[in-house]
Amino acid sequence: MKKVMLYEHGGSLNHGCEALVRTISAIAKEKTGAEVTLCSYAPREDHACNLQESVDTIVQNDQVLRRFSPAWFVYQFDKRVTHSKALQDRFLTEKTCLRLAKDSDVSIAVGGDNYCYNKGRQFWPTDRALRKQGEKLMLWGCSIEPRDLDEEFTRQLDCFDVICARESITADALREAGLGDKTRLIPDSAFTLETKELPLPDGFLPGNTVGINVSPMIISNEEQGGATMKNYVALIEHILKETDMAVALIPHVVWSYNDDRQPLRMLYDQFKETGRVVLIEDAGCSELKGYIARLRCFVGARTHSTIAAYSSCVPTLVVGYSVKAKGIAKDLFGTYEGYTLPVQSLKQPDDLKNAFCWLMEREDEIRAHLTEIMPAYAARAKEAGDVLAELMAR
Repeated sequence: MKKVMLYEHGGSLNHGCEALVRTISAIAKEKTGAEVTLCSYAPREDHACNLQESVDTIVQNDQVLRRFSPAWFVYQFDKRVTHSKALQDRFLTEKTCLRLAKDSDVSIAVGGDNYCYNKGRQFWPTDRALRKQGEKLMLWGCSIEPRDLDEEFTRQLDCFDVICARESITADALREAGLGDKTRLIPDSAFTLETKELPLPDGFLPGNTVGINVSPMIISNEEQGGATMKNYVALIEHILKETDMAVALIPHVVWSYNDDRQPLRMLYDQFKETGRVVLIEDAGCSELKGYIARLRCFVGARTHSTIAAYSSCVPTLVVGYSVKAKGIAKDLFGTYEGYTLPVQSLKQPDDLKNAFCWLMEREDEIRAHLTEIMPAYAARAKEAGDVLAELMAR
């Protein structure tokens, strides 16, 4: 039987990561019949989210480097003082990942956002070690900032046999950097995620509720301190005062160090007495998509929360800070103007409200457009499985 290994998975309490593993595994199995092993940094999270339903095996990713070990202190000195890569490559190479790869036909890097931040440098040693070991490597569903594609980063990405970019801005940048022969433009696999509907909480009006997602990540990227939360407060005030819609606050990442529920709880506490604002509890990615699918419109920060909305044909405003938000919106609508609002642009308290009003003025048009294009767009996401099959056959 053919086998694939998924690596670079951080854990399923980021439900975008969960959605990627579920859908990539499903597509790989459908297109190749392969057995799928997940090399995970957080198997407990994965089992808590029942990810074992989607993959054949979940294995703890055991790193050579242990925090506060002698090697860890050597690595920190090497990283911060000498800026040498030799020790970093040695100490950050993951033995479990390399062992699993030997028994696999293809190793797939599944973190769609991983190479957005600091060029994904923390993953370079593993990619290089896998390449040195002679493995076939696939980067599935990535977004990459064009400005990051310098000579060093381009050489690193050349480790992969094939790179599936999930939006055209990344794909064009990779081609311009000389990686065109490896690059495929294929939508994010999460567009194919199934929807599971749990009972709605009191106050959630199906078809007449605005979903809101805000994350610590976008708050950390704001240019004016406090601007993000001020804008979200003003938006909710506008919805409650000027419309008959309810508001559902929906988390999508609940890691202790990066938990959407923290800012959402602050918003809920401010408006709970109105009886028109509900806070959705944590759930799996398909269940969260079930809530999002029953919204009238969505204002989201996390990429995969907005993909859940787009794929459910819910008019969506993305409060973003990187290429992924712009690229996906551009591919869906022909432009990202109006459909994305960079968090860095939040200067006045009503900036988000004004962007929301723009969206709502075009609500019916946007929903009709998504309804028309989404079946074919989501179907294209499965083309990555065909690319995987081709790579296996080489």
